[in-house]
Amino acid sequence: MAADVVADLTARGYLDDAAFAHHWAAARAARGYGPARLRAELRARGVGTPLIDAALAALDHDAELERARAVARRRLPALRRADRVRTAARLRDHLLRRGYAAAVVARVVRESAGIAREE
Repeated sequence: MAADVVADLTARGYLDDAAFAHHWAAARAARGYGPARLRAELRARGVGTPLIDAALAALDHDAELERARAVARRRLPALRRADRVRTAARLRDHLLRRGYAAAVVARVVRESAGIAREE
């Protein structure tokens, strides 16, 4: 019986996993979350991998760096109480938890915290 209800709602257009995935990804990206975090959240909500890939592909990947910079600008005032190295480490961890790629995080940390990349 439950399968009949789901099938009926899907046929009427009330259940649309692709639309949900696109909306979720766009809304969460606008709030400062990166692709890795979005992928994990969608997977946790039962969205299939092909739909997740399509939703993430629809995002503006050129804006990912700008979104990460905006997150860093919002977070830095709370982190600046520590020394520069600790500030950079905490900012790096914050951006990684937000789901940004390591290369994006490294660039934003260098720009924001003024820390040279450790060799």
